[in-house]
Amino acid sequence: MKKDMMKNREEYTYYLFLSLKNKQKEAFREEFLDLHPTDQTEIFKQMSHEKRKAVYDYLRAKEFAELFQGLALHEQKQVFTELEDQYALEMLKQLPADDITDFFSEIPDHISTYLLSSMNVEEAENIKFLLSHQDDSAGSLMTTEFISVSPTATIDEVMEQLRQEGMGAETIYYIYVVDQSNKLIGVVSLREIISAPLQLTIDQVMKEQVVTVFPTMDQERVSKVIKDYNLLAVPVVSEDEQLVGIITVDDVLDVLDDEVSEDIGEFAAARGAVDLDVSSMVATKKRLPWLVLLLLIGMLTAGLIGTFEATLAEVALLAMFIPLIADMAGNTGTQSLAVVVRGLALNQFNRDTIIRLIKRETATGLMMGIVCGIIVSMIALFLSQGSPILGFIIGVSLFVTILFSTLSGTIIPLLIHKLKIDPVVASGPFITTINDIIGLFVYFSIATSLLHYF
Repeated sequence: MKKDMMKNREEYTYYLFLSLKNKQKEAFREEFLDLHPTDQTEIFKQMSHEKRKAVYDYLRAKEFAELFQGLALHEQKQVFTELEDQYALEMLKQLPADDITDFFSEIPDHISTYLLSSMNVEEAENIKFLLSHQDDSAGSLMTTEFISVSPTATIDEVMEQLRQEGMGAETIYYIYVVDQSNKLIGVVSLREIISAPLQLTIDQVMKEQVVTVFPTMDQERVSKVIKDYNLLAVPVVSEDEQLVGIITVDDVLDVLDDEVSEDIGEFAAARGAVDLDVSSMVATKKRLPWLVLLLLIGMLTAGLIGTFEATLAEVALLAMFIPLIADMAGNTGTQSLAVVVRGLALNQFNRDTIIRLIKRETATGLMMGIVCGIIVSMIALFLSQGSPILGFIIGVSLFVTILFSTLSGTIIPLLIHKLKIDPVVASGPFITTINDIIGLFVYFSIATSLLHYF
C-alpha cells in the first residue's frame, strides 16, 4: 500500500503501526523513510514505548538522527534514555554541531562529559567551543559546519569542494572566503558559483562587503540582522575578524518562536507557564506570585471605592458604570502597549519616532475618548431618565480615562525600556490595574464634585 492510496495521515499512521505490530521491518522502512522528517517526527511522537523500541531497531542511527532533530529538547532527553549507548553515540555524530550543543546544554554535566569523551578529539573540542558561549548569544546559536574557500581557488575547484564537503555543511547557499589566517574577506553565493565560468577565481566573483555578527551579540539582535538584510545565514566572526561559525535562518526562526512565547508569558504575567508541557504545579508557581502582587495592588481599587461610599449611596446608578470605566481603561492601555512593545521588539524607535508616536497616541486617545464619551453619555442619559448630569459625569470620566490609559500604555513601557528592563514585564495586568485605579478615581472625583447638581 503506497502513500497515494492513503486518504489522510491517520490512515497512514495506522498502516505504519500495523507494520510495527506485525514486525514487517522492510515494509515499515520503505514507507516511513519516504516521509518528510517532520511527518516522521509527528508519527513517532504518537508511538508507545514498545513501538519506539522497534523503530530504534528498524532504523539506522543516521536515519533516526533526522527524526531526532525535530523533537523538542525535553522530548530528546526522554528518547535518548531509551537508546543503546553505541546507537546513541552514532546518532549524535550525525546531528549538526549546533543541535548537539543545544542538547548537551540541557543534560547533566556528567552525561555530556561522558559523551564528549566518547567522541573523537576534533568533534569534542568543537562542541566544547560552542558550549563555552553564553546562553542567548550568537555564539550559543551558531554552528561551525560551513564551507570556506581560498580567494585564489577557481570556480571549478570550489565546485569539487562542494561535492566533497556539501553534505556535512549546515548550508551551502553561501560560501565564505577566508585568507591564510582564517580572516573573513568575502562571501559568494551558490548562484554566483553555478553561473560563473569555471576558470574564474573566487576573488573575481566574491563580494567583499560582508554582514557579520560577533559571538557575544544577543540572539534577538542577530535575528534582526538576518531579517533586515534578508539573509539565509550570517557569519560569526571574532574581534580580529576570524570566521568562527555561521547562524542560519532556521535557527533564527526557532529563536523568534521562543522569544514570542516568552513575551506572551510576560504580557500575561505568566512567564514560563505558557509551555503546554509544564505541569500544573510548575504553572502555578510561575503564575501565582504575579497574581498575588496584582491582588495586593488591586486592593487599592477596593479601598478607592470605599472612600467614595457616600457618593455611591447618594446616587446608586453610578455603580452600574464602574465595570465599564474599568474595562475601557484596561482595554485602551493594552492596545497602546501592544503598539509600543512591537515597535521596541523591531527596534523601530529613536528620539524622533518616539515623539511622533506620543503625539499620534495623544491624538488617538482624544478622538477615541470623545467618541466613546458621547456614546456612553447618551446611554447614561437614557438610563437616568433624562438626567443630563449623570450623562456628563460618565462621558467626561470615560474621555479622561481613555486619554490617560492611551498615554500610560505608551509612555510606561518606553520609560521601563529606557531603564534597561524588558518592557513586557510592565505590560498587560500591571498597566490594566493602574489604569483601573486612575479611571475610577477620576470617575468618582468628578461625580463627588458634581453631586449637589443631582
